[in-house]
Amino acid sequence: MNIFRPELPEEARSTIVQYAFFRWENAIVIAGTILLIALMPQPFPWWPWWGWLLLGLIGVISILFSSITNEEFNARMLLKIFQRQFDLKRIKDPQLHNKLTSALEYQRRIFTKTRFPETSVMKERADGTNNQLNDWIRNMYRLAIRLDTYRRDKLMRQDLDQIVETVDKLKDQRKRETSAPLRKQLEDVIESKEKQLETMQALENRMKQAELSLEQSLTALATVDSQVQLIDAEDIQSGRSIRLREDIQEQVLRLDDLVSSINQVYDYHSRAL
Repeated sequence: MNIFRPELPEEARSTIVQYAFFRWENAIVIAGTILLIALMPQPFPWWPWWGWLLLGLIGVISILFSSITNEEFNARMLLKIFQRQFDLKRIKDPQLHNKLTSALEYQRRIFTKTRFPETSVMKERADGTNNQLNDWIRNMYRLAIRLDTYRRDKLMRQDLDQIVETVDKLKDQRKRETSAPLRKQLEDVIESKEKQLETMQALENRMKQAELSLEQSLTALATVDSQVQLIDAEDIQSGRSIRLREDIQEQVLRLDDLVSSINQVYDYHSRAL
C-alpha cells in the first residue's frame, strides 16, 4: 500500500522520510532504548535480552509511520522542500533580499491558512491555490535574481553610456566624410551600434519594469495574506475564495510574461555581444 499521496515526487518522499526519522521523539525513543539495554538488560527473568531493542524498533516505526501518513506533516515538509530551492544567498542586494524573505514568509502564512482549513470546501481548493502561490514565488525569485545580476553589472552600465557617445561621434564623422565607401562603412557600423543600443535600452526598461512589478507583487502578496486570514466558511461558500484564486492567477500570469520577456532580451543581448 502506498502511504504517500500519489502526486508526491520521489525526492519529496525521500525528504519526508528523513524528516520523520530524525524527529526529536525518535531521538528520545532511541536514547531510552540504549539506556535501558545498558542499565536494565533483563528486568524480569523471562525478559529476553533483545526485548528493549524490539520495543524501541516498534516505537521508531510507529512514529515514522504516523509522521509520513499525517497530512499536515507532509504538507509542511512539502513547503520546506519548495522554499529550500530558493538560495537567497545568491541575491546580494539587501533590498531585493529582504523582499524575497518577506515573500517567503507571506507564502508560509497563506499556505498554513489554506492548507489546513476547517471546511472541506476550502480543503478541496487548497492544492490549487498553493500551486499558484508556488508559481508566484518562483517568478518573484527569478525576477529578483535578474535584477540583482543587472544591478551589479557595472560593465553593462558603462557600455550603455559608451555606445550612446560612440553613436553620436560616428554620426558626426559620417556628416563630414566625403568618401562614399567610408560613408557606407560608417552607416553599417552606426546601424549595428544602434541595434545594440536599442537592445540594451530595452533591457534597461524591462529592469525598471521588473523593479516596479516586484514591489507591486510583494504588496499584492501582503494583500492576499490579509484576505486569506479573514476568509471563513461563509466566504468560501459565497465564492470569495474563488475570486481570490483568480487574483492570484492573474499575478502569476503577469509575472510569468515579464520574466519571459526579460529572458528574451537578455538572450538577445548575450548573442549580440
